[in-house]
Order: sequence, then structure tokens, then C-alpha cells
Amino acid sequence: MISFDEFNSIMASGFLPLECVCTVNSDGSLRINIFEPVSGRVDLLLTGVSPEGLDSIRSISNLIGELRTEIQAGRRGFAVVG
Repeated sequence: MISFDEFNSIMASGFLPLECVCTVNSDGSLRINIFEPVSGRVDLLLTGVSPEGLDSIRSISNLIGELRTEIQAGRRGFAVVG
């Protein structure tokens, strides 16, 4: 089992240079906010994420990969075609 502080540290390092802040909701689910620290632009905001299965570095790394893919897909979705 990984502590929440360690989970937060792994998540934060996985999104550099963006900032990632994770908090625990009152129901035990997670809120994950990934944003650009200078402008404050939010790249991804997830609420109600189940912490189930996020109990190893590998599982957290897999989550980071999935979220990075989501961020990239969102950026492509808003790309200006010229």
C-alpha cells in the first residue's frame, strides 16, 4: 500500500512541467487537477476518481500514462486547422 503523500509525489513528478494536485474527497474518491502553474490554465480536472487499484508504482504510472494521453487528445481536439 502506498501512502497518499507518496501517491501525490509520484503524480506530481509524472506531469512536470505541469503541476498536479490530488486531494481526497469526503467519499474517499480522488480529485486530480493538472494545470499549467504560471497561467493557471487547467489541462485536466477529474473528480470522483476511484483509488481502488492505485496501490503500486506501476498502477500509478499507468494512470499517469492514461491521463497524459487524455491531455494530448484534448489539445489536438482544440488545435486550429489552418
